[in-house]
Amino acid sequence: MLVSDLGEFGLIDRVAEGLPSPSEKVVVGIGDDVAVLRTDEENYLLATCDIQVEGVHFLRERISPYQLGRKAAAINLSDIAAMGGVPTYMLVSLAMPSQTEVSFIDELYRGLQDEVDAADAEIVGGNMARLPDRFMIDILLLGWVEPDHLLVRSGAQVGDQVCATGVLGDSAAGLALLLNSQAEVDPKARERLLAAHLTPKPRLLEGRALGRTGGVTAAIDVSDGTLSDIGHICEESQVGAEIWAERLPISEAARSAAEATGGDALDFALRGGEDYQLLFTVPQPQVERVIGEMQAATGTLVTVIGQISPPAAGIQVLLPDGTRVPGGEGGWDHFRRDI
Repeated sequence: MLVSDLGEFGLIDRVAEGLPSPSEKVVVGIGDDVAVLRTDEENYLLATCDIQVEGVHFLRERISPYQLGRKAAAINLSDIAAMGGVPTYMLVSLAMPSQTEVSFIDELYRGLQDEVDAADAEIVGGNMARLPDRFMIDILLLGWVEPDHLLVRSGAQVGDQVCATGVLGDSAAGLALLLNSQAEVDPKARERLLAAHLTPKPRLLEGRALGRTGGVTAAIDVSDGTLSDIGHICEESQVGAEIWAERLPISEAARSAAEATGGDALDFALRGGEDYQLLFTVPQPQVERVIGEMQAATGTLVTVIGQISPPAAGIQVLLPDGTRVPGGEGGWDHFRRDI
C-alpha cells in the first residue's frame, strides 16, 4: 500500500489509530487543525503546525521571500482563528540548500515578523537544516482560548445554517493568474487576487468575536476548499450539508479572472482553497444575532451559504437551476494520485 492509496486524511486516520488513546488533558487531539490541551492555567493551550514546501505549496519564482514569510505565518494564525483563540508564540524551522542567499532569509523573516506583529504574537525560536534541492519552512504556533469560547468542528446539528466570512475563491483566482501571466484582467482586480493568494489575512478578530457569541456550533478555516472543509465539519459532527451555489460570496474580480484564464469561478469558490476565511455553523434561530454581533465587532462580511442536513444526505451542492449534485471530495489532498 502507498500513501497515495490512502490520501492525506486517510493517512492521518491511520496514524491516529496506531497511537495510544489521548490522556484526559487532551481536549481536542489529532483530526483538527489545532490541538487543544488542558494545563494548570485557567485557559486552554492551543498548538498547531503547518509546513510550506517549495514545488508543493509554492513556486519560488512566483512568490517573494517576504510574501512567503507572511503567508507561512498567516496559515498558522488562521488555524488559531478557527478555534476562537489568541496566538502567542511561534517557532520557525527552515530547511534549505547551502547556496540560499542570506538576503532571502532576511526578507523571509521580515515577512514573518510583520505578520506576527499584526497578531501581537512573538517568534521565540526554531531550527535550521540543510536540504539539497529545495526550500522548506515549518512553523509551530502556540496560543490560548477560554474554554467557553472554544470553537471546534464537532458540534454542527441538522438545521444549522452554514456561514462564511468574506469572499470565497479569490485565492484560487489569484493562483490561476500566477499560472497564466498573460491573462488580461483589470490591474486592480489582479492586485487584489494576487494578494489574496500570496498574503492571505487570518481572521483572528472574527474568530474571537464568533467565540464570544456563544452561538457557533462548529467552525473551521477554509484552507483545503469550501467543500473539503465543510466535509471535515460533517465528518466530525456526523451530519451532511447542502451548499447553495447561488449564495456563495464570489467577487467580480474572481469572476473576471475565471473568464480570462478559462477557469470556473464557482469551482474556485467550492474547491480552490487557501482563502483562509472562516466557515461556521449556527442554529437557525441564532443566525441573525450571531452575524450581527460578529459584524458589529469586526465589520466583516458574513454570508449564509448553506444548511446542515441529515448524515444520509452527504454533501450536496444546490445549483442555481434547482438541481442538486454530489459535492464529492473536492479540495486539496496531498497524496491523492489525481491531484
